[in-house]
Amino acid sequence: MNPLSPDELGRLFDSLLKPTALIELAMLGGCLAAAWLVVRLLRGALPRPASVWFGKGVVDGVLFPVFALVFAVAGRALLVGHLPIAVFKLVMPVLASLLAIRLTVRVLRVAFPESQVMRIVERSVSWVAWIGVVLWITGVLPLVMDQLDDIQWKIGSTRISVRNIVEGTITAIVVLVIALWVSAALEAQLLKGATDNLSIRKMAANALRALLLFLGLMFALSAAGIDLTALGVLGGALGVGIGFGLQKLAANYVSGFVILAERSVRIGDMVKVDGFEGRITDINTRYTVIRALNGRESIVPNEMLITSRVENSSLADPQVALSTVVQVAYGTRLETLMPRIAQTVAAVPRVLADPAPGVQLSAFAADGLELTVAFWIADSHLGTGNVRSDVNLALLRLFEAEAVEIPFPQRVVRQLAG
Repeated sequence: MNPLSPDELGRLFDSLLKPTALIELAMLGGCLAAAWLVVRLLRGALPRPASVWFGKGVVDGVLFPVFALVFAVAGRALLVGHLPIAVFKLVMPVLASLLAIRLTVRVLRVAFPESQVMRIVERSVSWVAWIGVVLWITGVLPLVMDQLDDIQWKIGSTRISVRNIVEGTITAIVVLVIALWVSAALEAQLLKGATDNLSIRKMAANALRALLLFLGLMFALSAAGIDLTALGVLGGALGVGIGFGLQKLAANYVSGFVILAERSVRIGDMVKVDGFEGRITDINTRYTVIRALNGRESIVPNEMLITSRVENSSLADPQVALSTVVQVAYGTRLETLMPRIAQTVAAVPRVLADPAPGVQLSAFAADGLELTVAFWIADSHLGTGNVRSDVNLALLRLFEAEAVEIPFPQRVVRQLAG
């Protein structure tokens, strides 16, 4: 698939006006229909989650342009020698560009599903790809690349041109996209079905992604003709930068791997850090996400989880003790009431039967006898205020049924005769 010269471009447009172009269009339609049918059969009739291969539908994944390109190559081979090829000369680079765009966009969406920057990168890749196709078909691209090759400068003993930078950038994008794709697929396999070892698998997935991206970057630089030995000076300068300006950033990354390796905090734990309490929803290499029961999320640098005090209510045991305080009037028969209170609280959903709820006479208050009711739950991530409210409502119904008086402040005023 070579670029066209001006004379060839003119002959191409003349061929597009001939009746034989209709035969090529019919062949192209058959190739696209065959590609759609193959992808539809591979996908199956039942819906499945969006993936890099299939996307959300049949034609918006990577497989459709792959099969379309393969069938187009086969269709073009069948027509060579029988008809002047015109339509397929335009279609082949378009399908190749569509494949590159689909691969890049799908992989970036899987690797960075919530990133707004990736949306800009996707549009940029699309624009560059389609502009490249137009320049390639018109034969302008080789001329532009030759001109860019003439713009050179020397860095040490290495000569670098603008063409090297452009080709290196394209190669780096392709290699990094493939590395992201492979790492995302491996991460999904590592995290599939994970329960108690989720943190270890997350650490392995992060380390694997970092390794693949590093190897991909080194390969891209080598493919661009950049001498990797020249990066030794850059590596030394980077080490000095990490020692001074990037010290906190490096500490957070190291702390992230330490946390995942030690499992001092794990995904799903209920923790309290710097006055913020919630459930750990994600542990990244640089920060940890903690989600409070009211929906607010806190992004905590990993270094803080290593160097500061962290309260983990579910490290060794997910069970959490809660309590509520009630008052009953003086004269109430506590020997009969206290066992009934324990039975009533034990019947509340989410309250554990073992350890069993307990009731204690905690104080002789000014207005009544103060009882402290203690109970245990094992799902504090679902909230504590709601289960405490359920316990209080159950106690209120018990007191109403047993005619137990709940005291309220009373004051006696005496008036002395003057």
